[in-house]
Formats: sequence, C-alpha cells, structure tokens
Amino acid sequence: MRESERQRIFDDWMRRHRGLMLKVVRAWAFAPDDQEDLFQEVALQLWQSIPNYRADAAETTWLYRVALYTAFAWNRRERKHSSGHLPLDGMEHTLRATPAVRDDRLDWLYREIAELGEVDRSVMLLMLDGHSYREMSDILGISESNVGVRIHRIRKRFAAKAIEGV
Repeated sequence: MRESERQRIFDDWMRRHRGLMLKVVRAWAFAPDDQEDLFQEVALQLWQSIPNYRADAAETTWLYRVALYTAFAWNRRERKHSSGHLPLDGMEHTLRATPAVRDDRLDWLYREIAELGEVDRSVMLLMLDGHSYREMSDILGISESNVGVRIHRIRKRFAAKAIEGV
C-alpha cells in the first residue's frame, strides 16, 4: 500500500469516526492527560492497522476492534505503573467533544461503565452506540448469546444502582 493511500484512509477514518474513538477513550481513561495519551495510542494503532484492513467487516467493526484492544492493553500497562500518576489540575486537553454544560446523568453513566470489567465495558459502549448483538459479537469475539446475557446483567446492575441513588 502506498503511503499516500494509507494517509488518505487514515484522514478519512479520523474525520468520520473520531467520536467513536473518543467514546472508547473516555470509558477507559479518566484524567485529561491519560485521555490524550490513550487517544494518541489508538490513533497510532489505527495507522499501523490500515494495511491489515481487508473490508471483510464493516469499517466501524474494525475501528472498534482496534480502539478497544488498544484500550485493553493501555489499561493493563497503566495499572502496572499507576502509582506515580496524578492528574494535572488545570491542564487543557483536546478531547473535549463539546464545551457544553456537564450532564450529571452522563457523568454517572461513565462512572458506572468504568467499574465494569473489560468485556462488559466494551459491550456497554457498543450497545450505547446502537450496534446489534451480531456486530458486538464480531467486534469482541464472543457469541451473540453471551452479548445478550452480559447486556441483561449490566442493565440489571445499573437499574439497581440507580434505585439506590434515589
């Protein structure tokens, strides 16, 4: 693949699917500097994966797979080295999707998603993005019935926590 073609594909994917990557980043990294680091890591992995993309699956399936697996690996590395990391107060970051007023419900949802394990967190992000069980199954490499069971359990857990908070 020529470098110019690779650059065109990368630019196109970044333009059209930036929101998808930002969702994954926000669900896995919580401090602004960590979000920036993870976003850069996802972008790098996406760049490196372009020659391997064969269009067997939907573009978004490929992008989610790359973003989620990058987030899994990043999260494992960060847990090993987390003792020395503290968020930098006042640091501006470029990952803010919109400068809108914060929504307490959305903050609650992201906090709850953050408490889930890797696969459940990924299932929840994909579900919120409107993917079918089949698409989620393809992206995560688990069965459709496993996706359904996980969604049922997550919804039940979130409903119980929402009632507790009332």
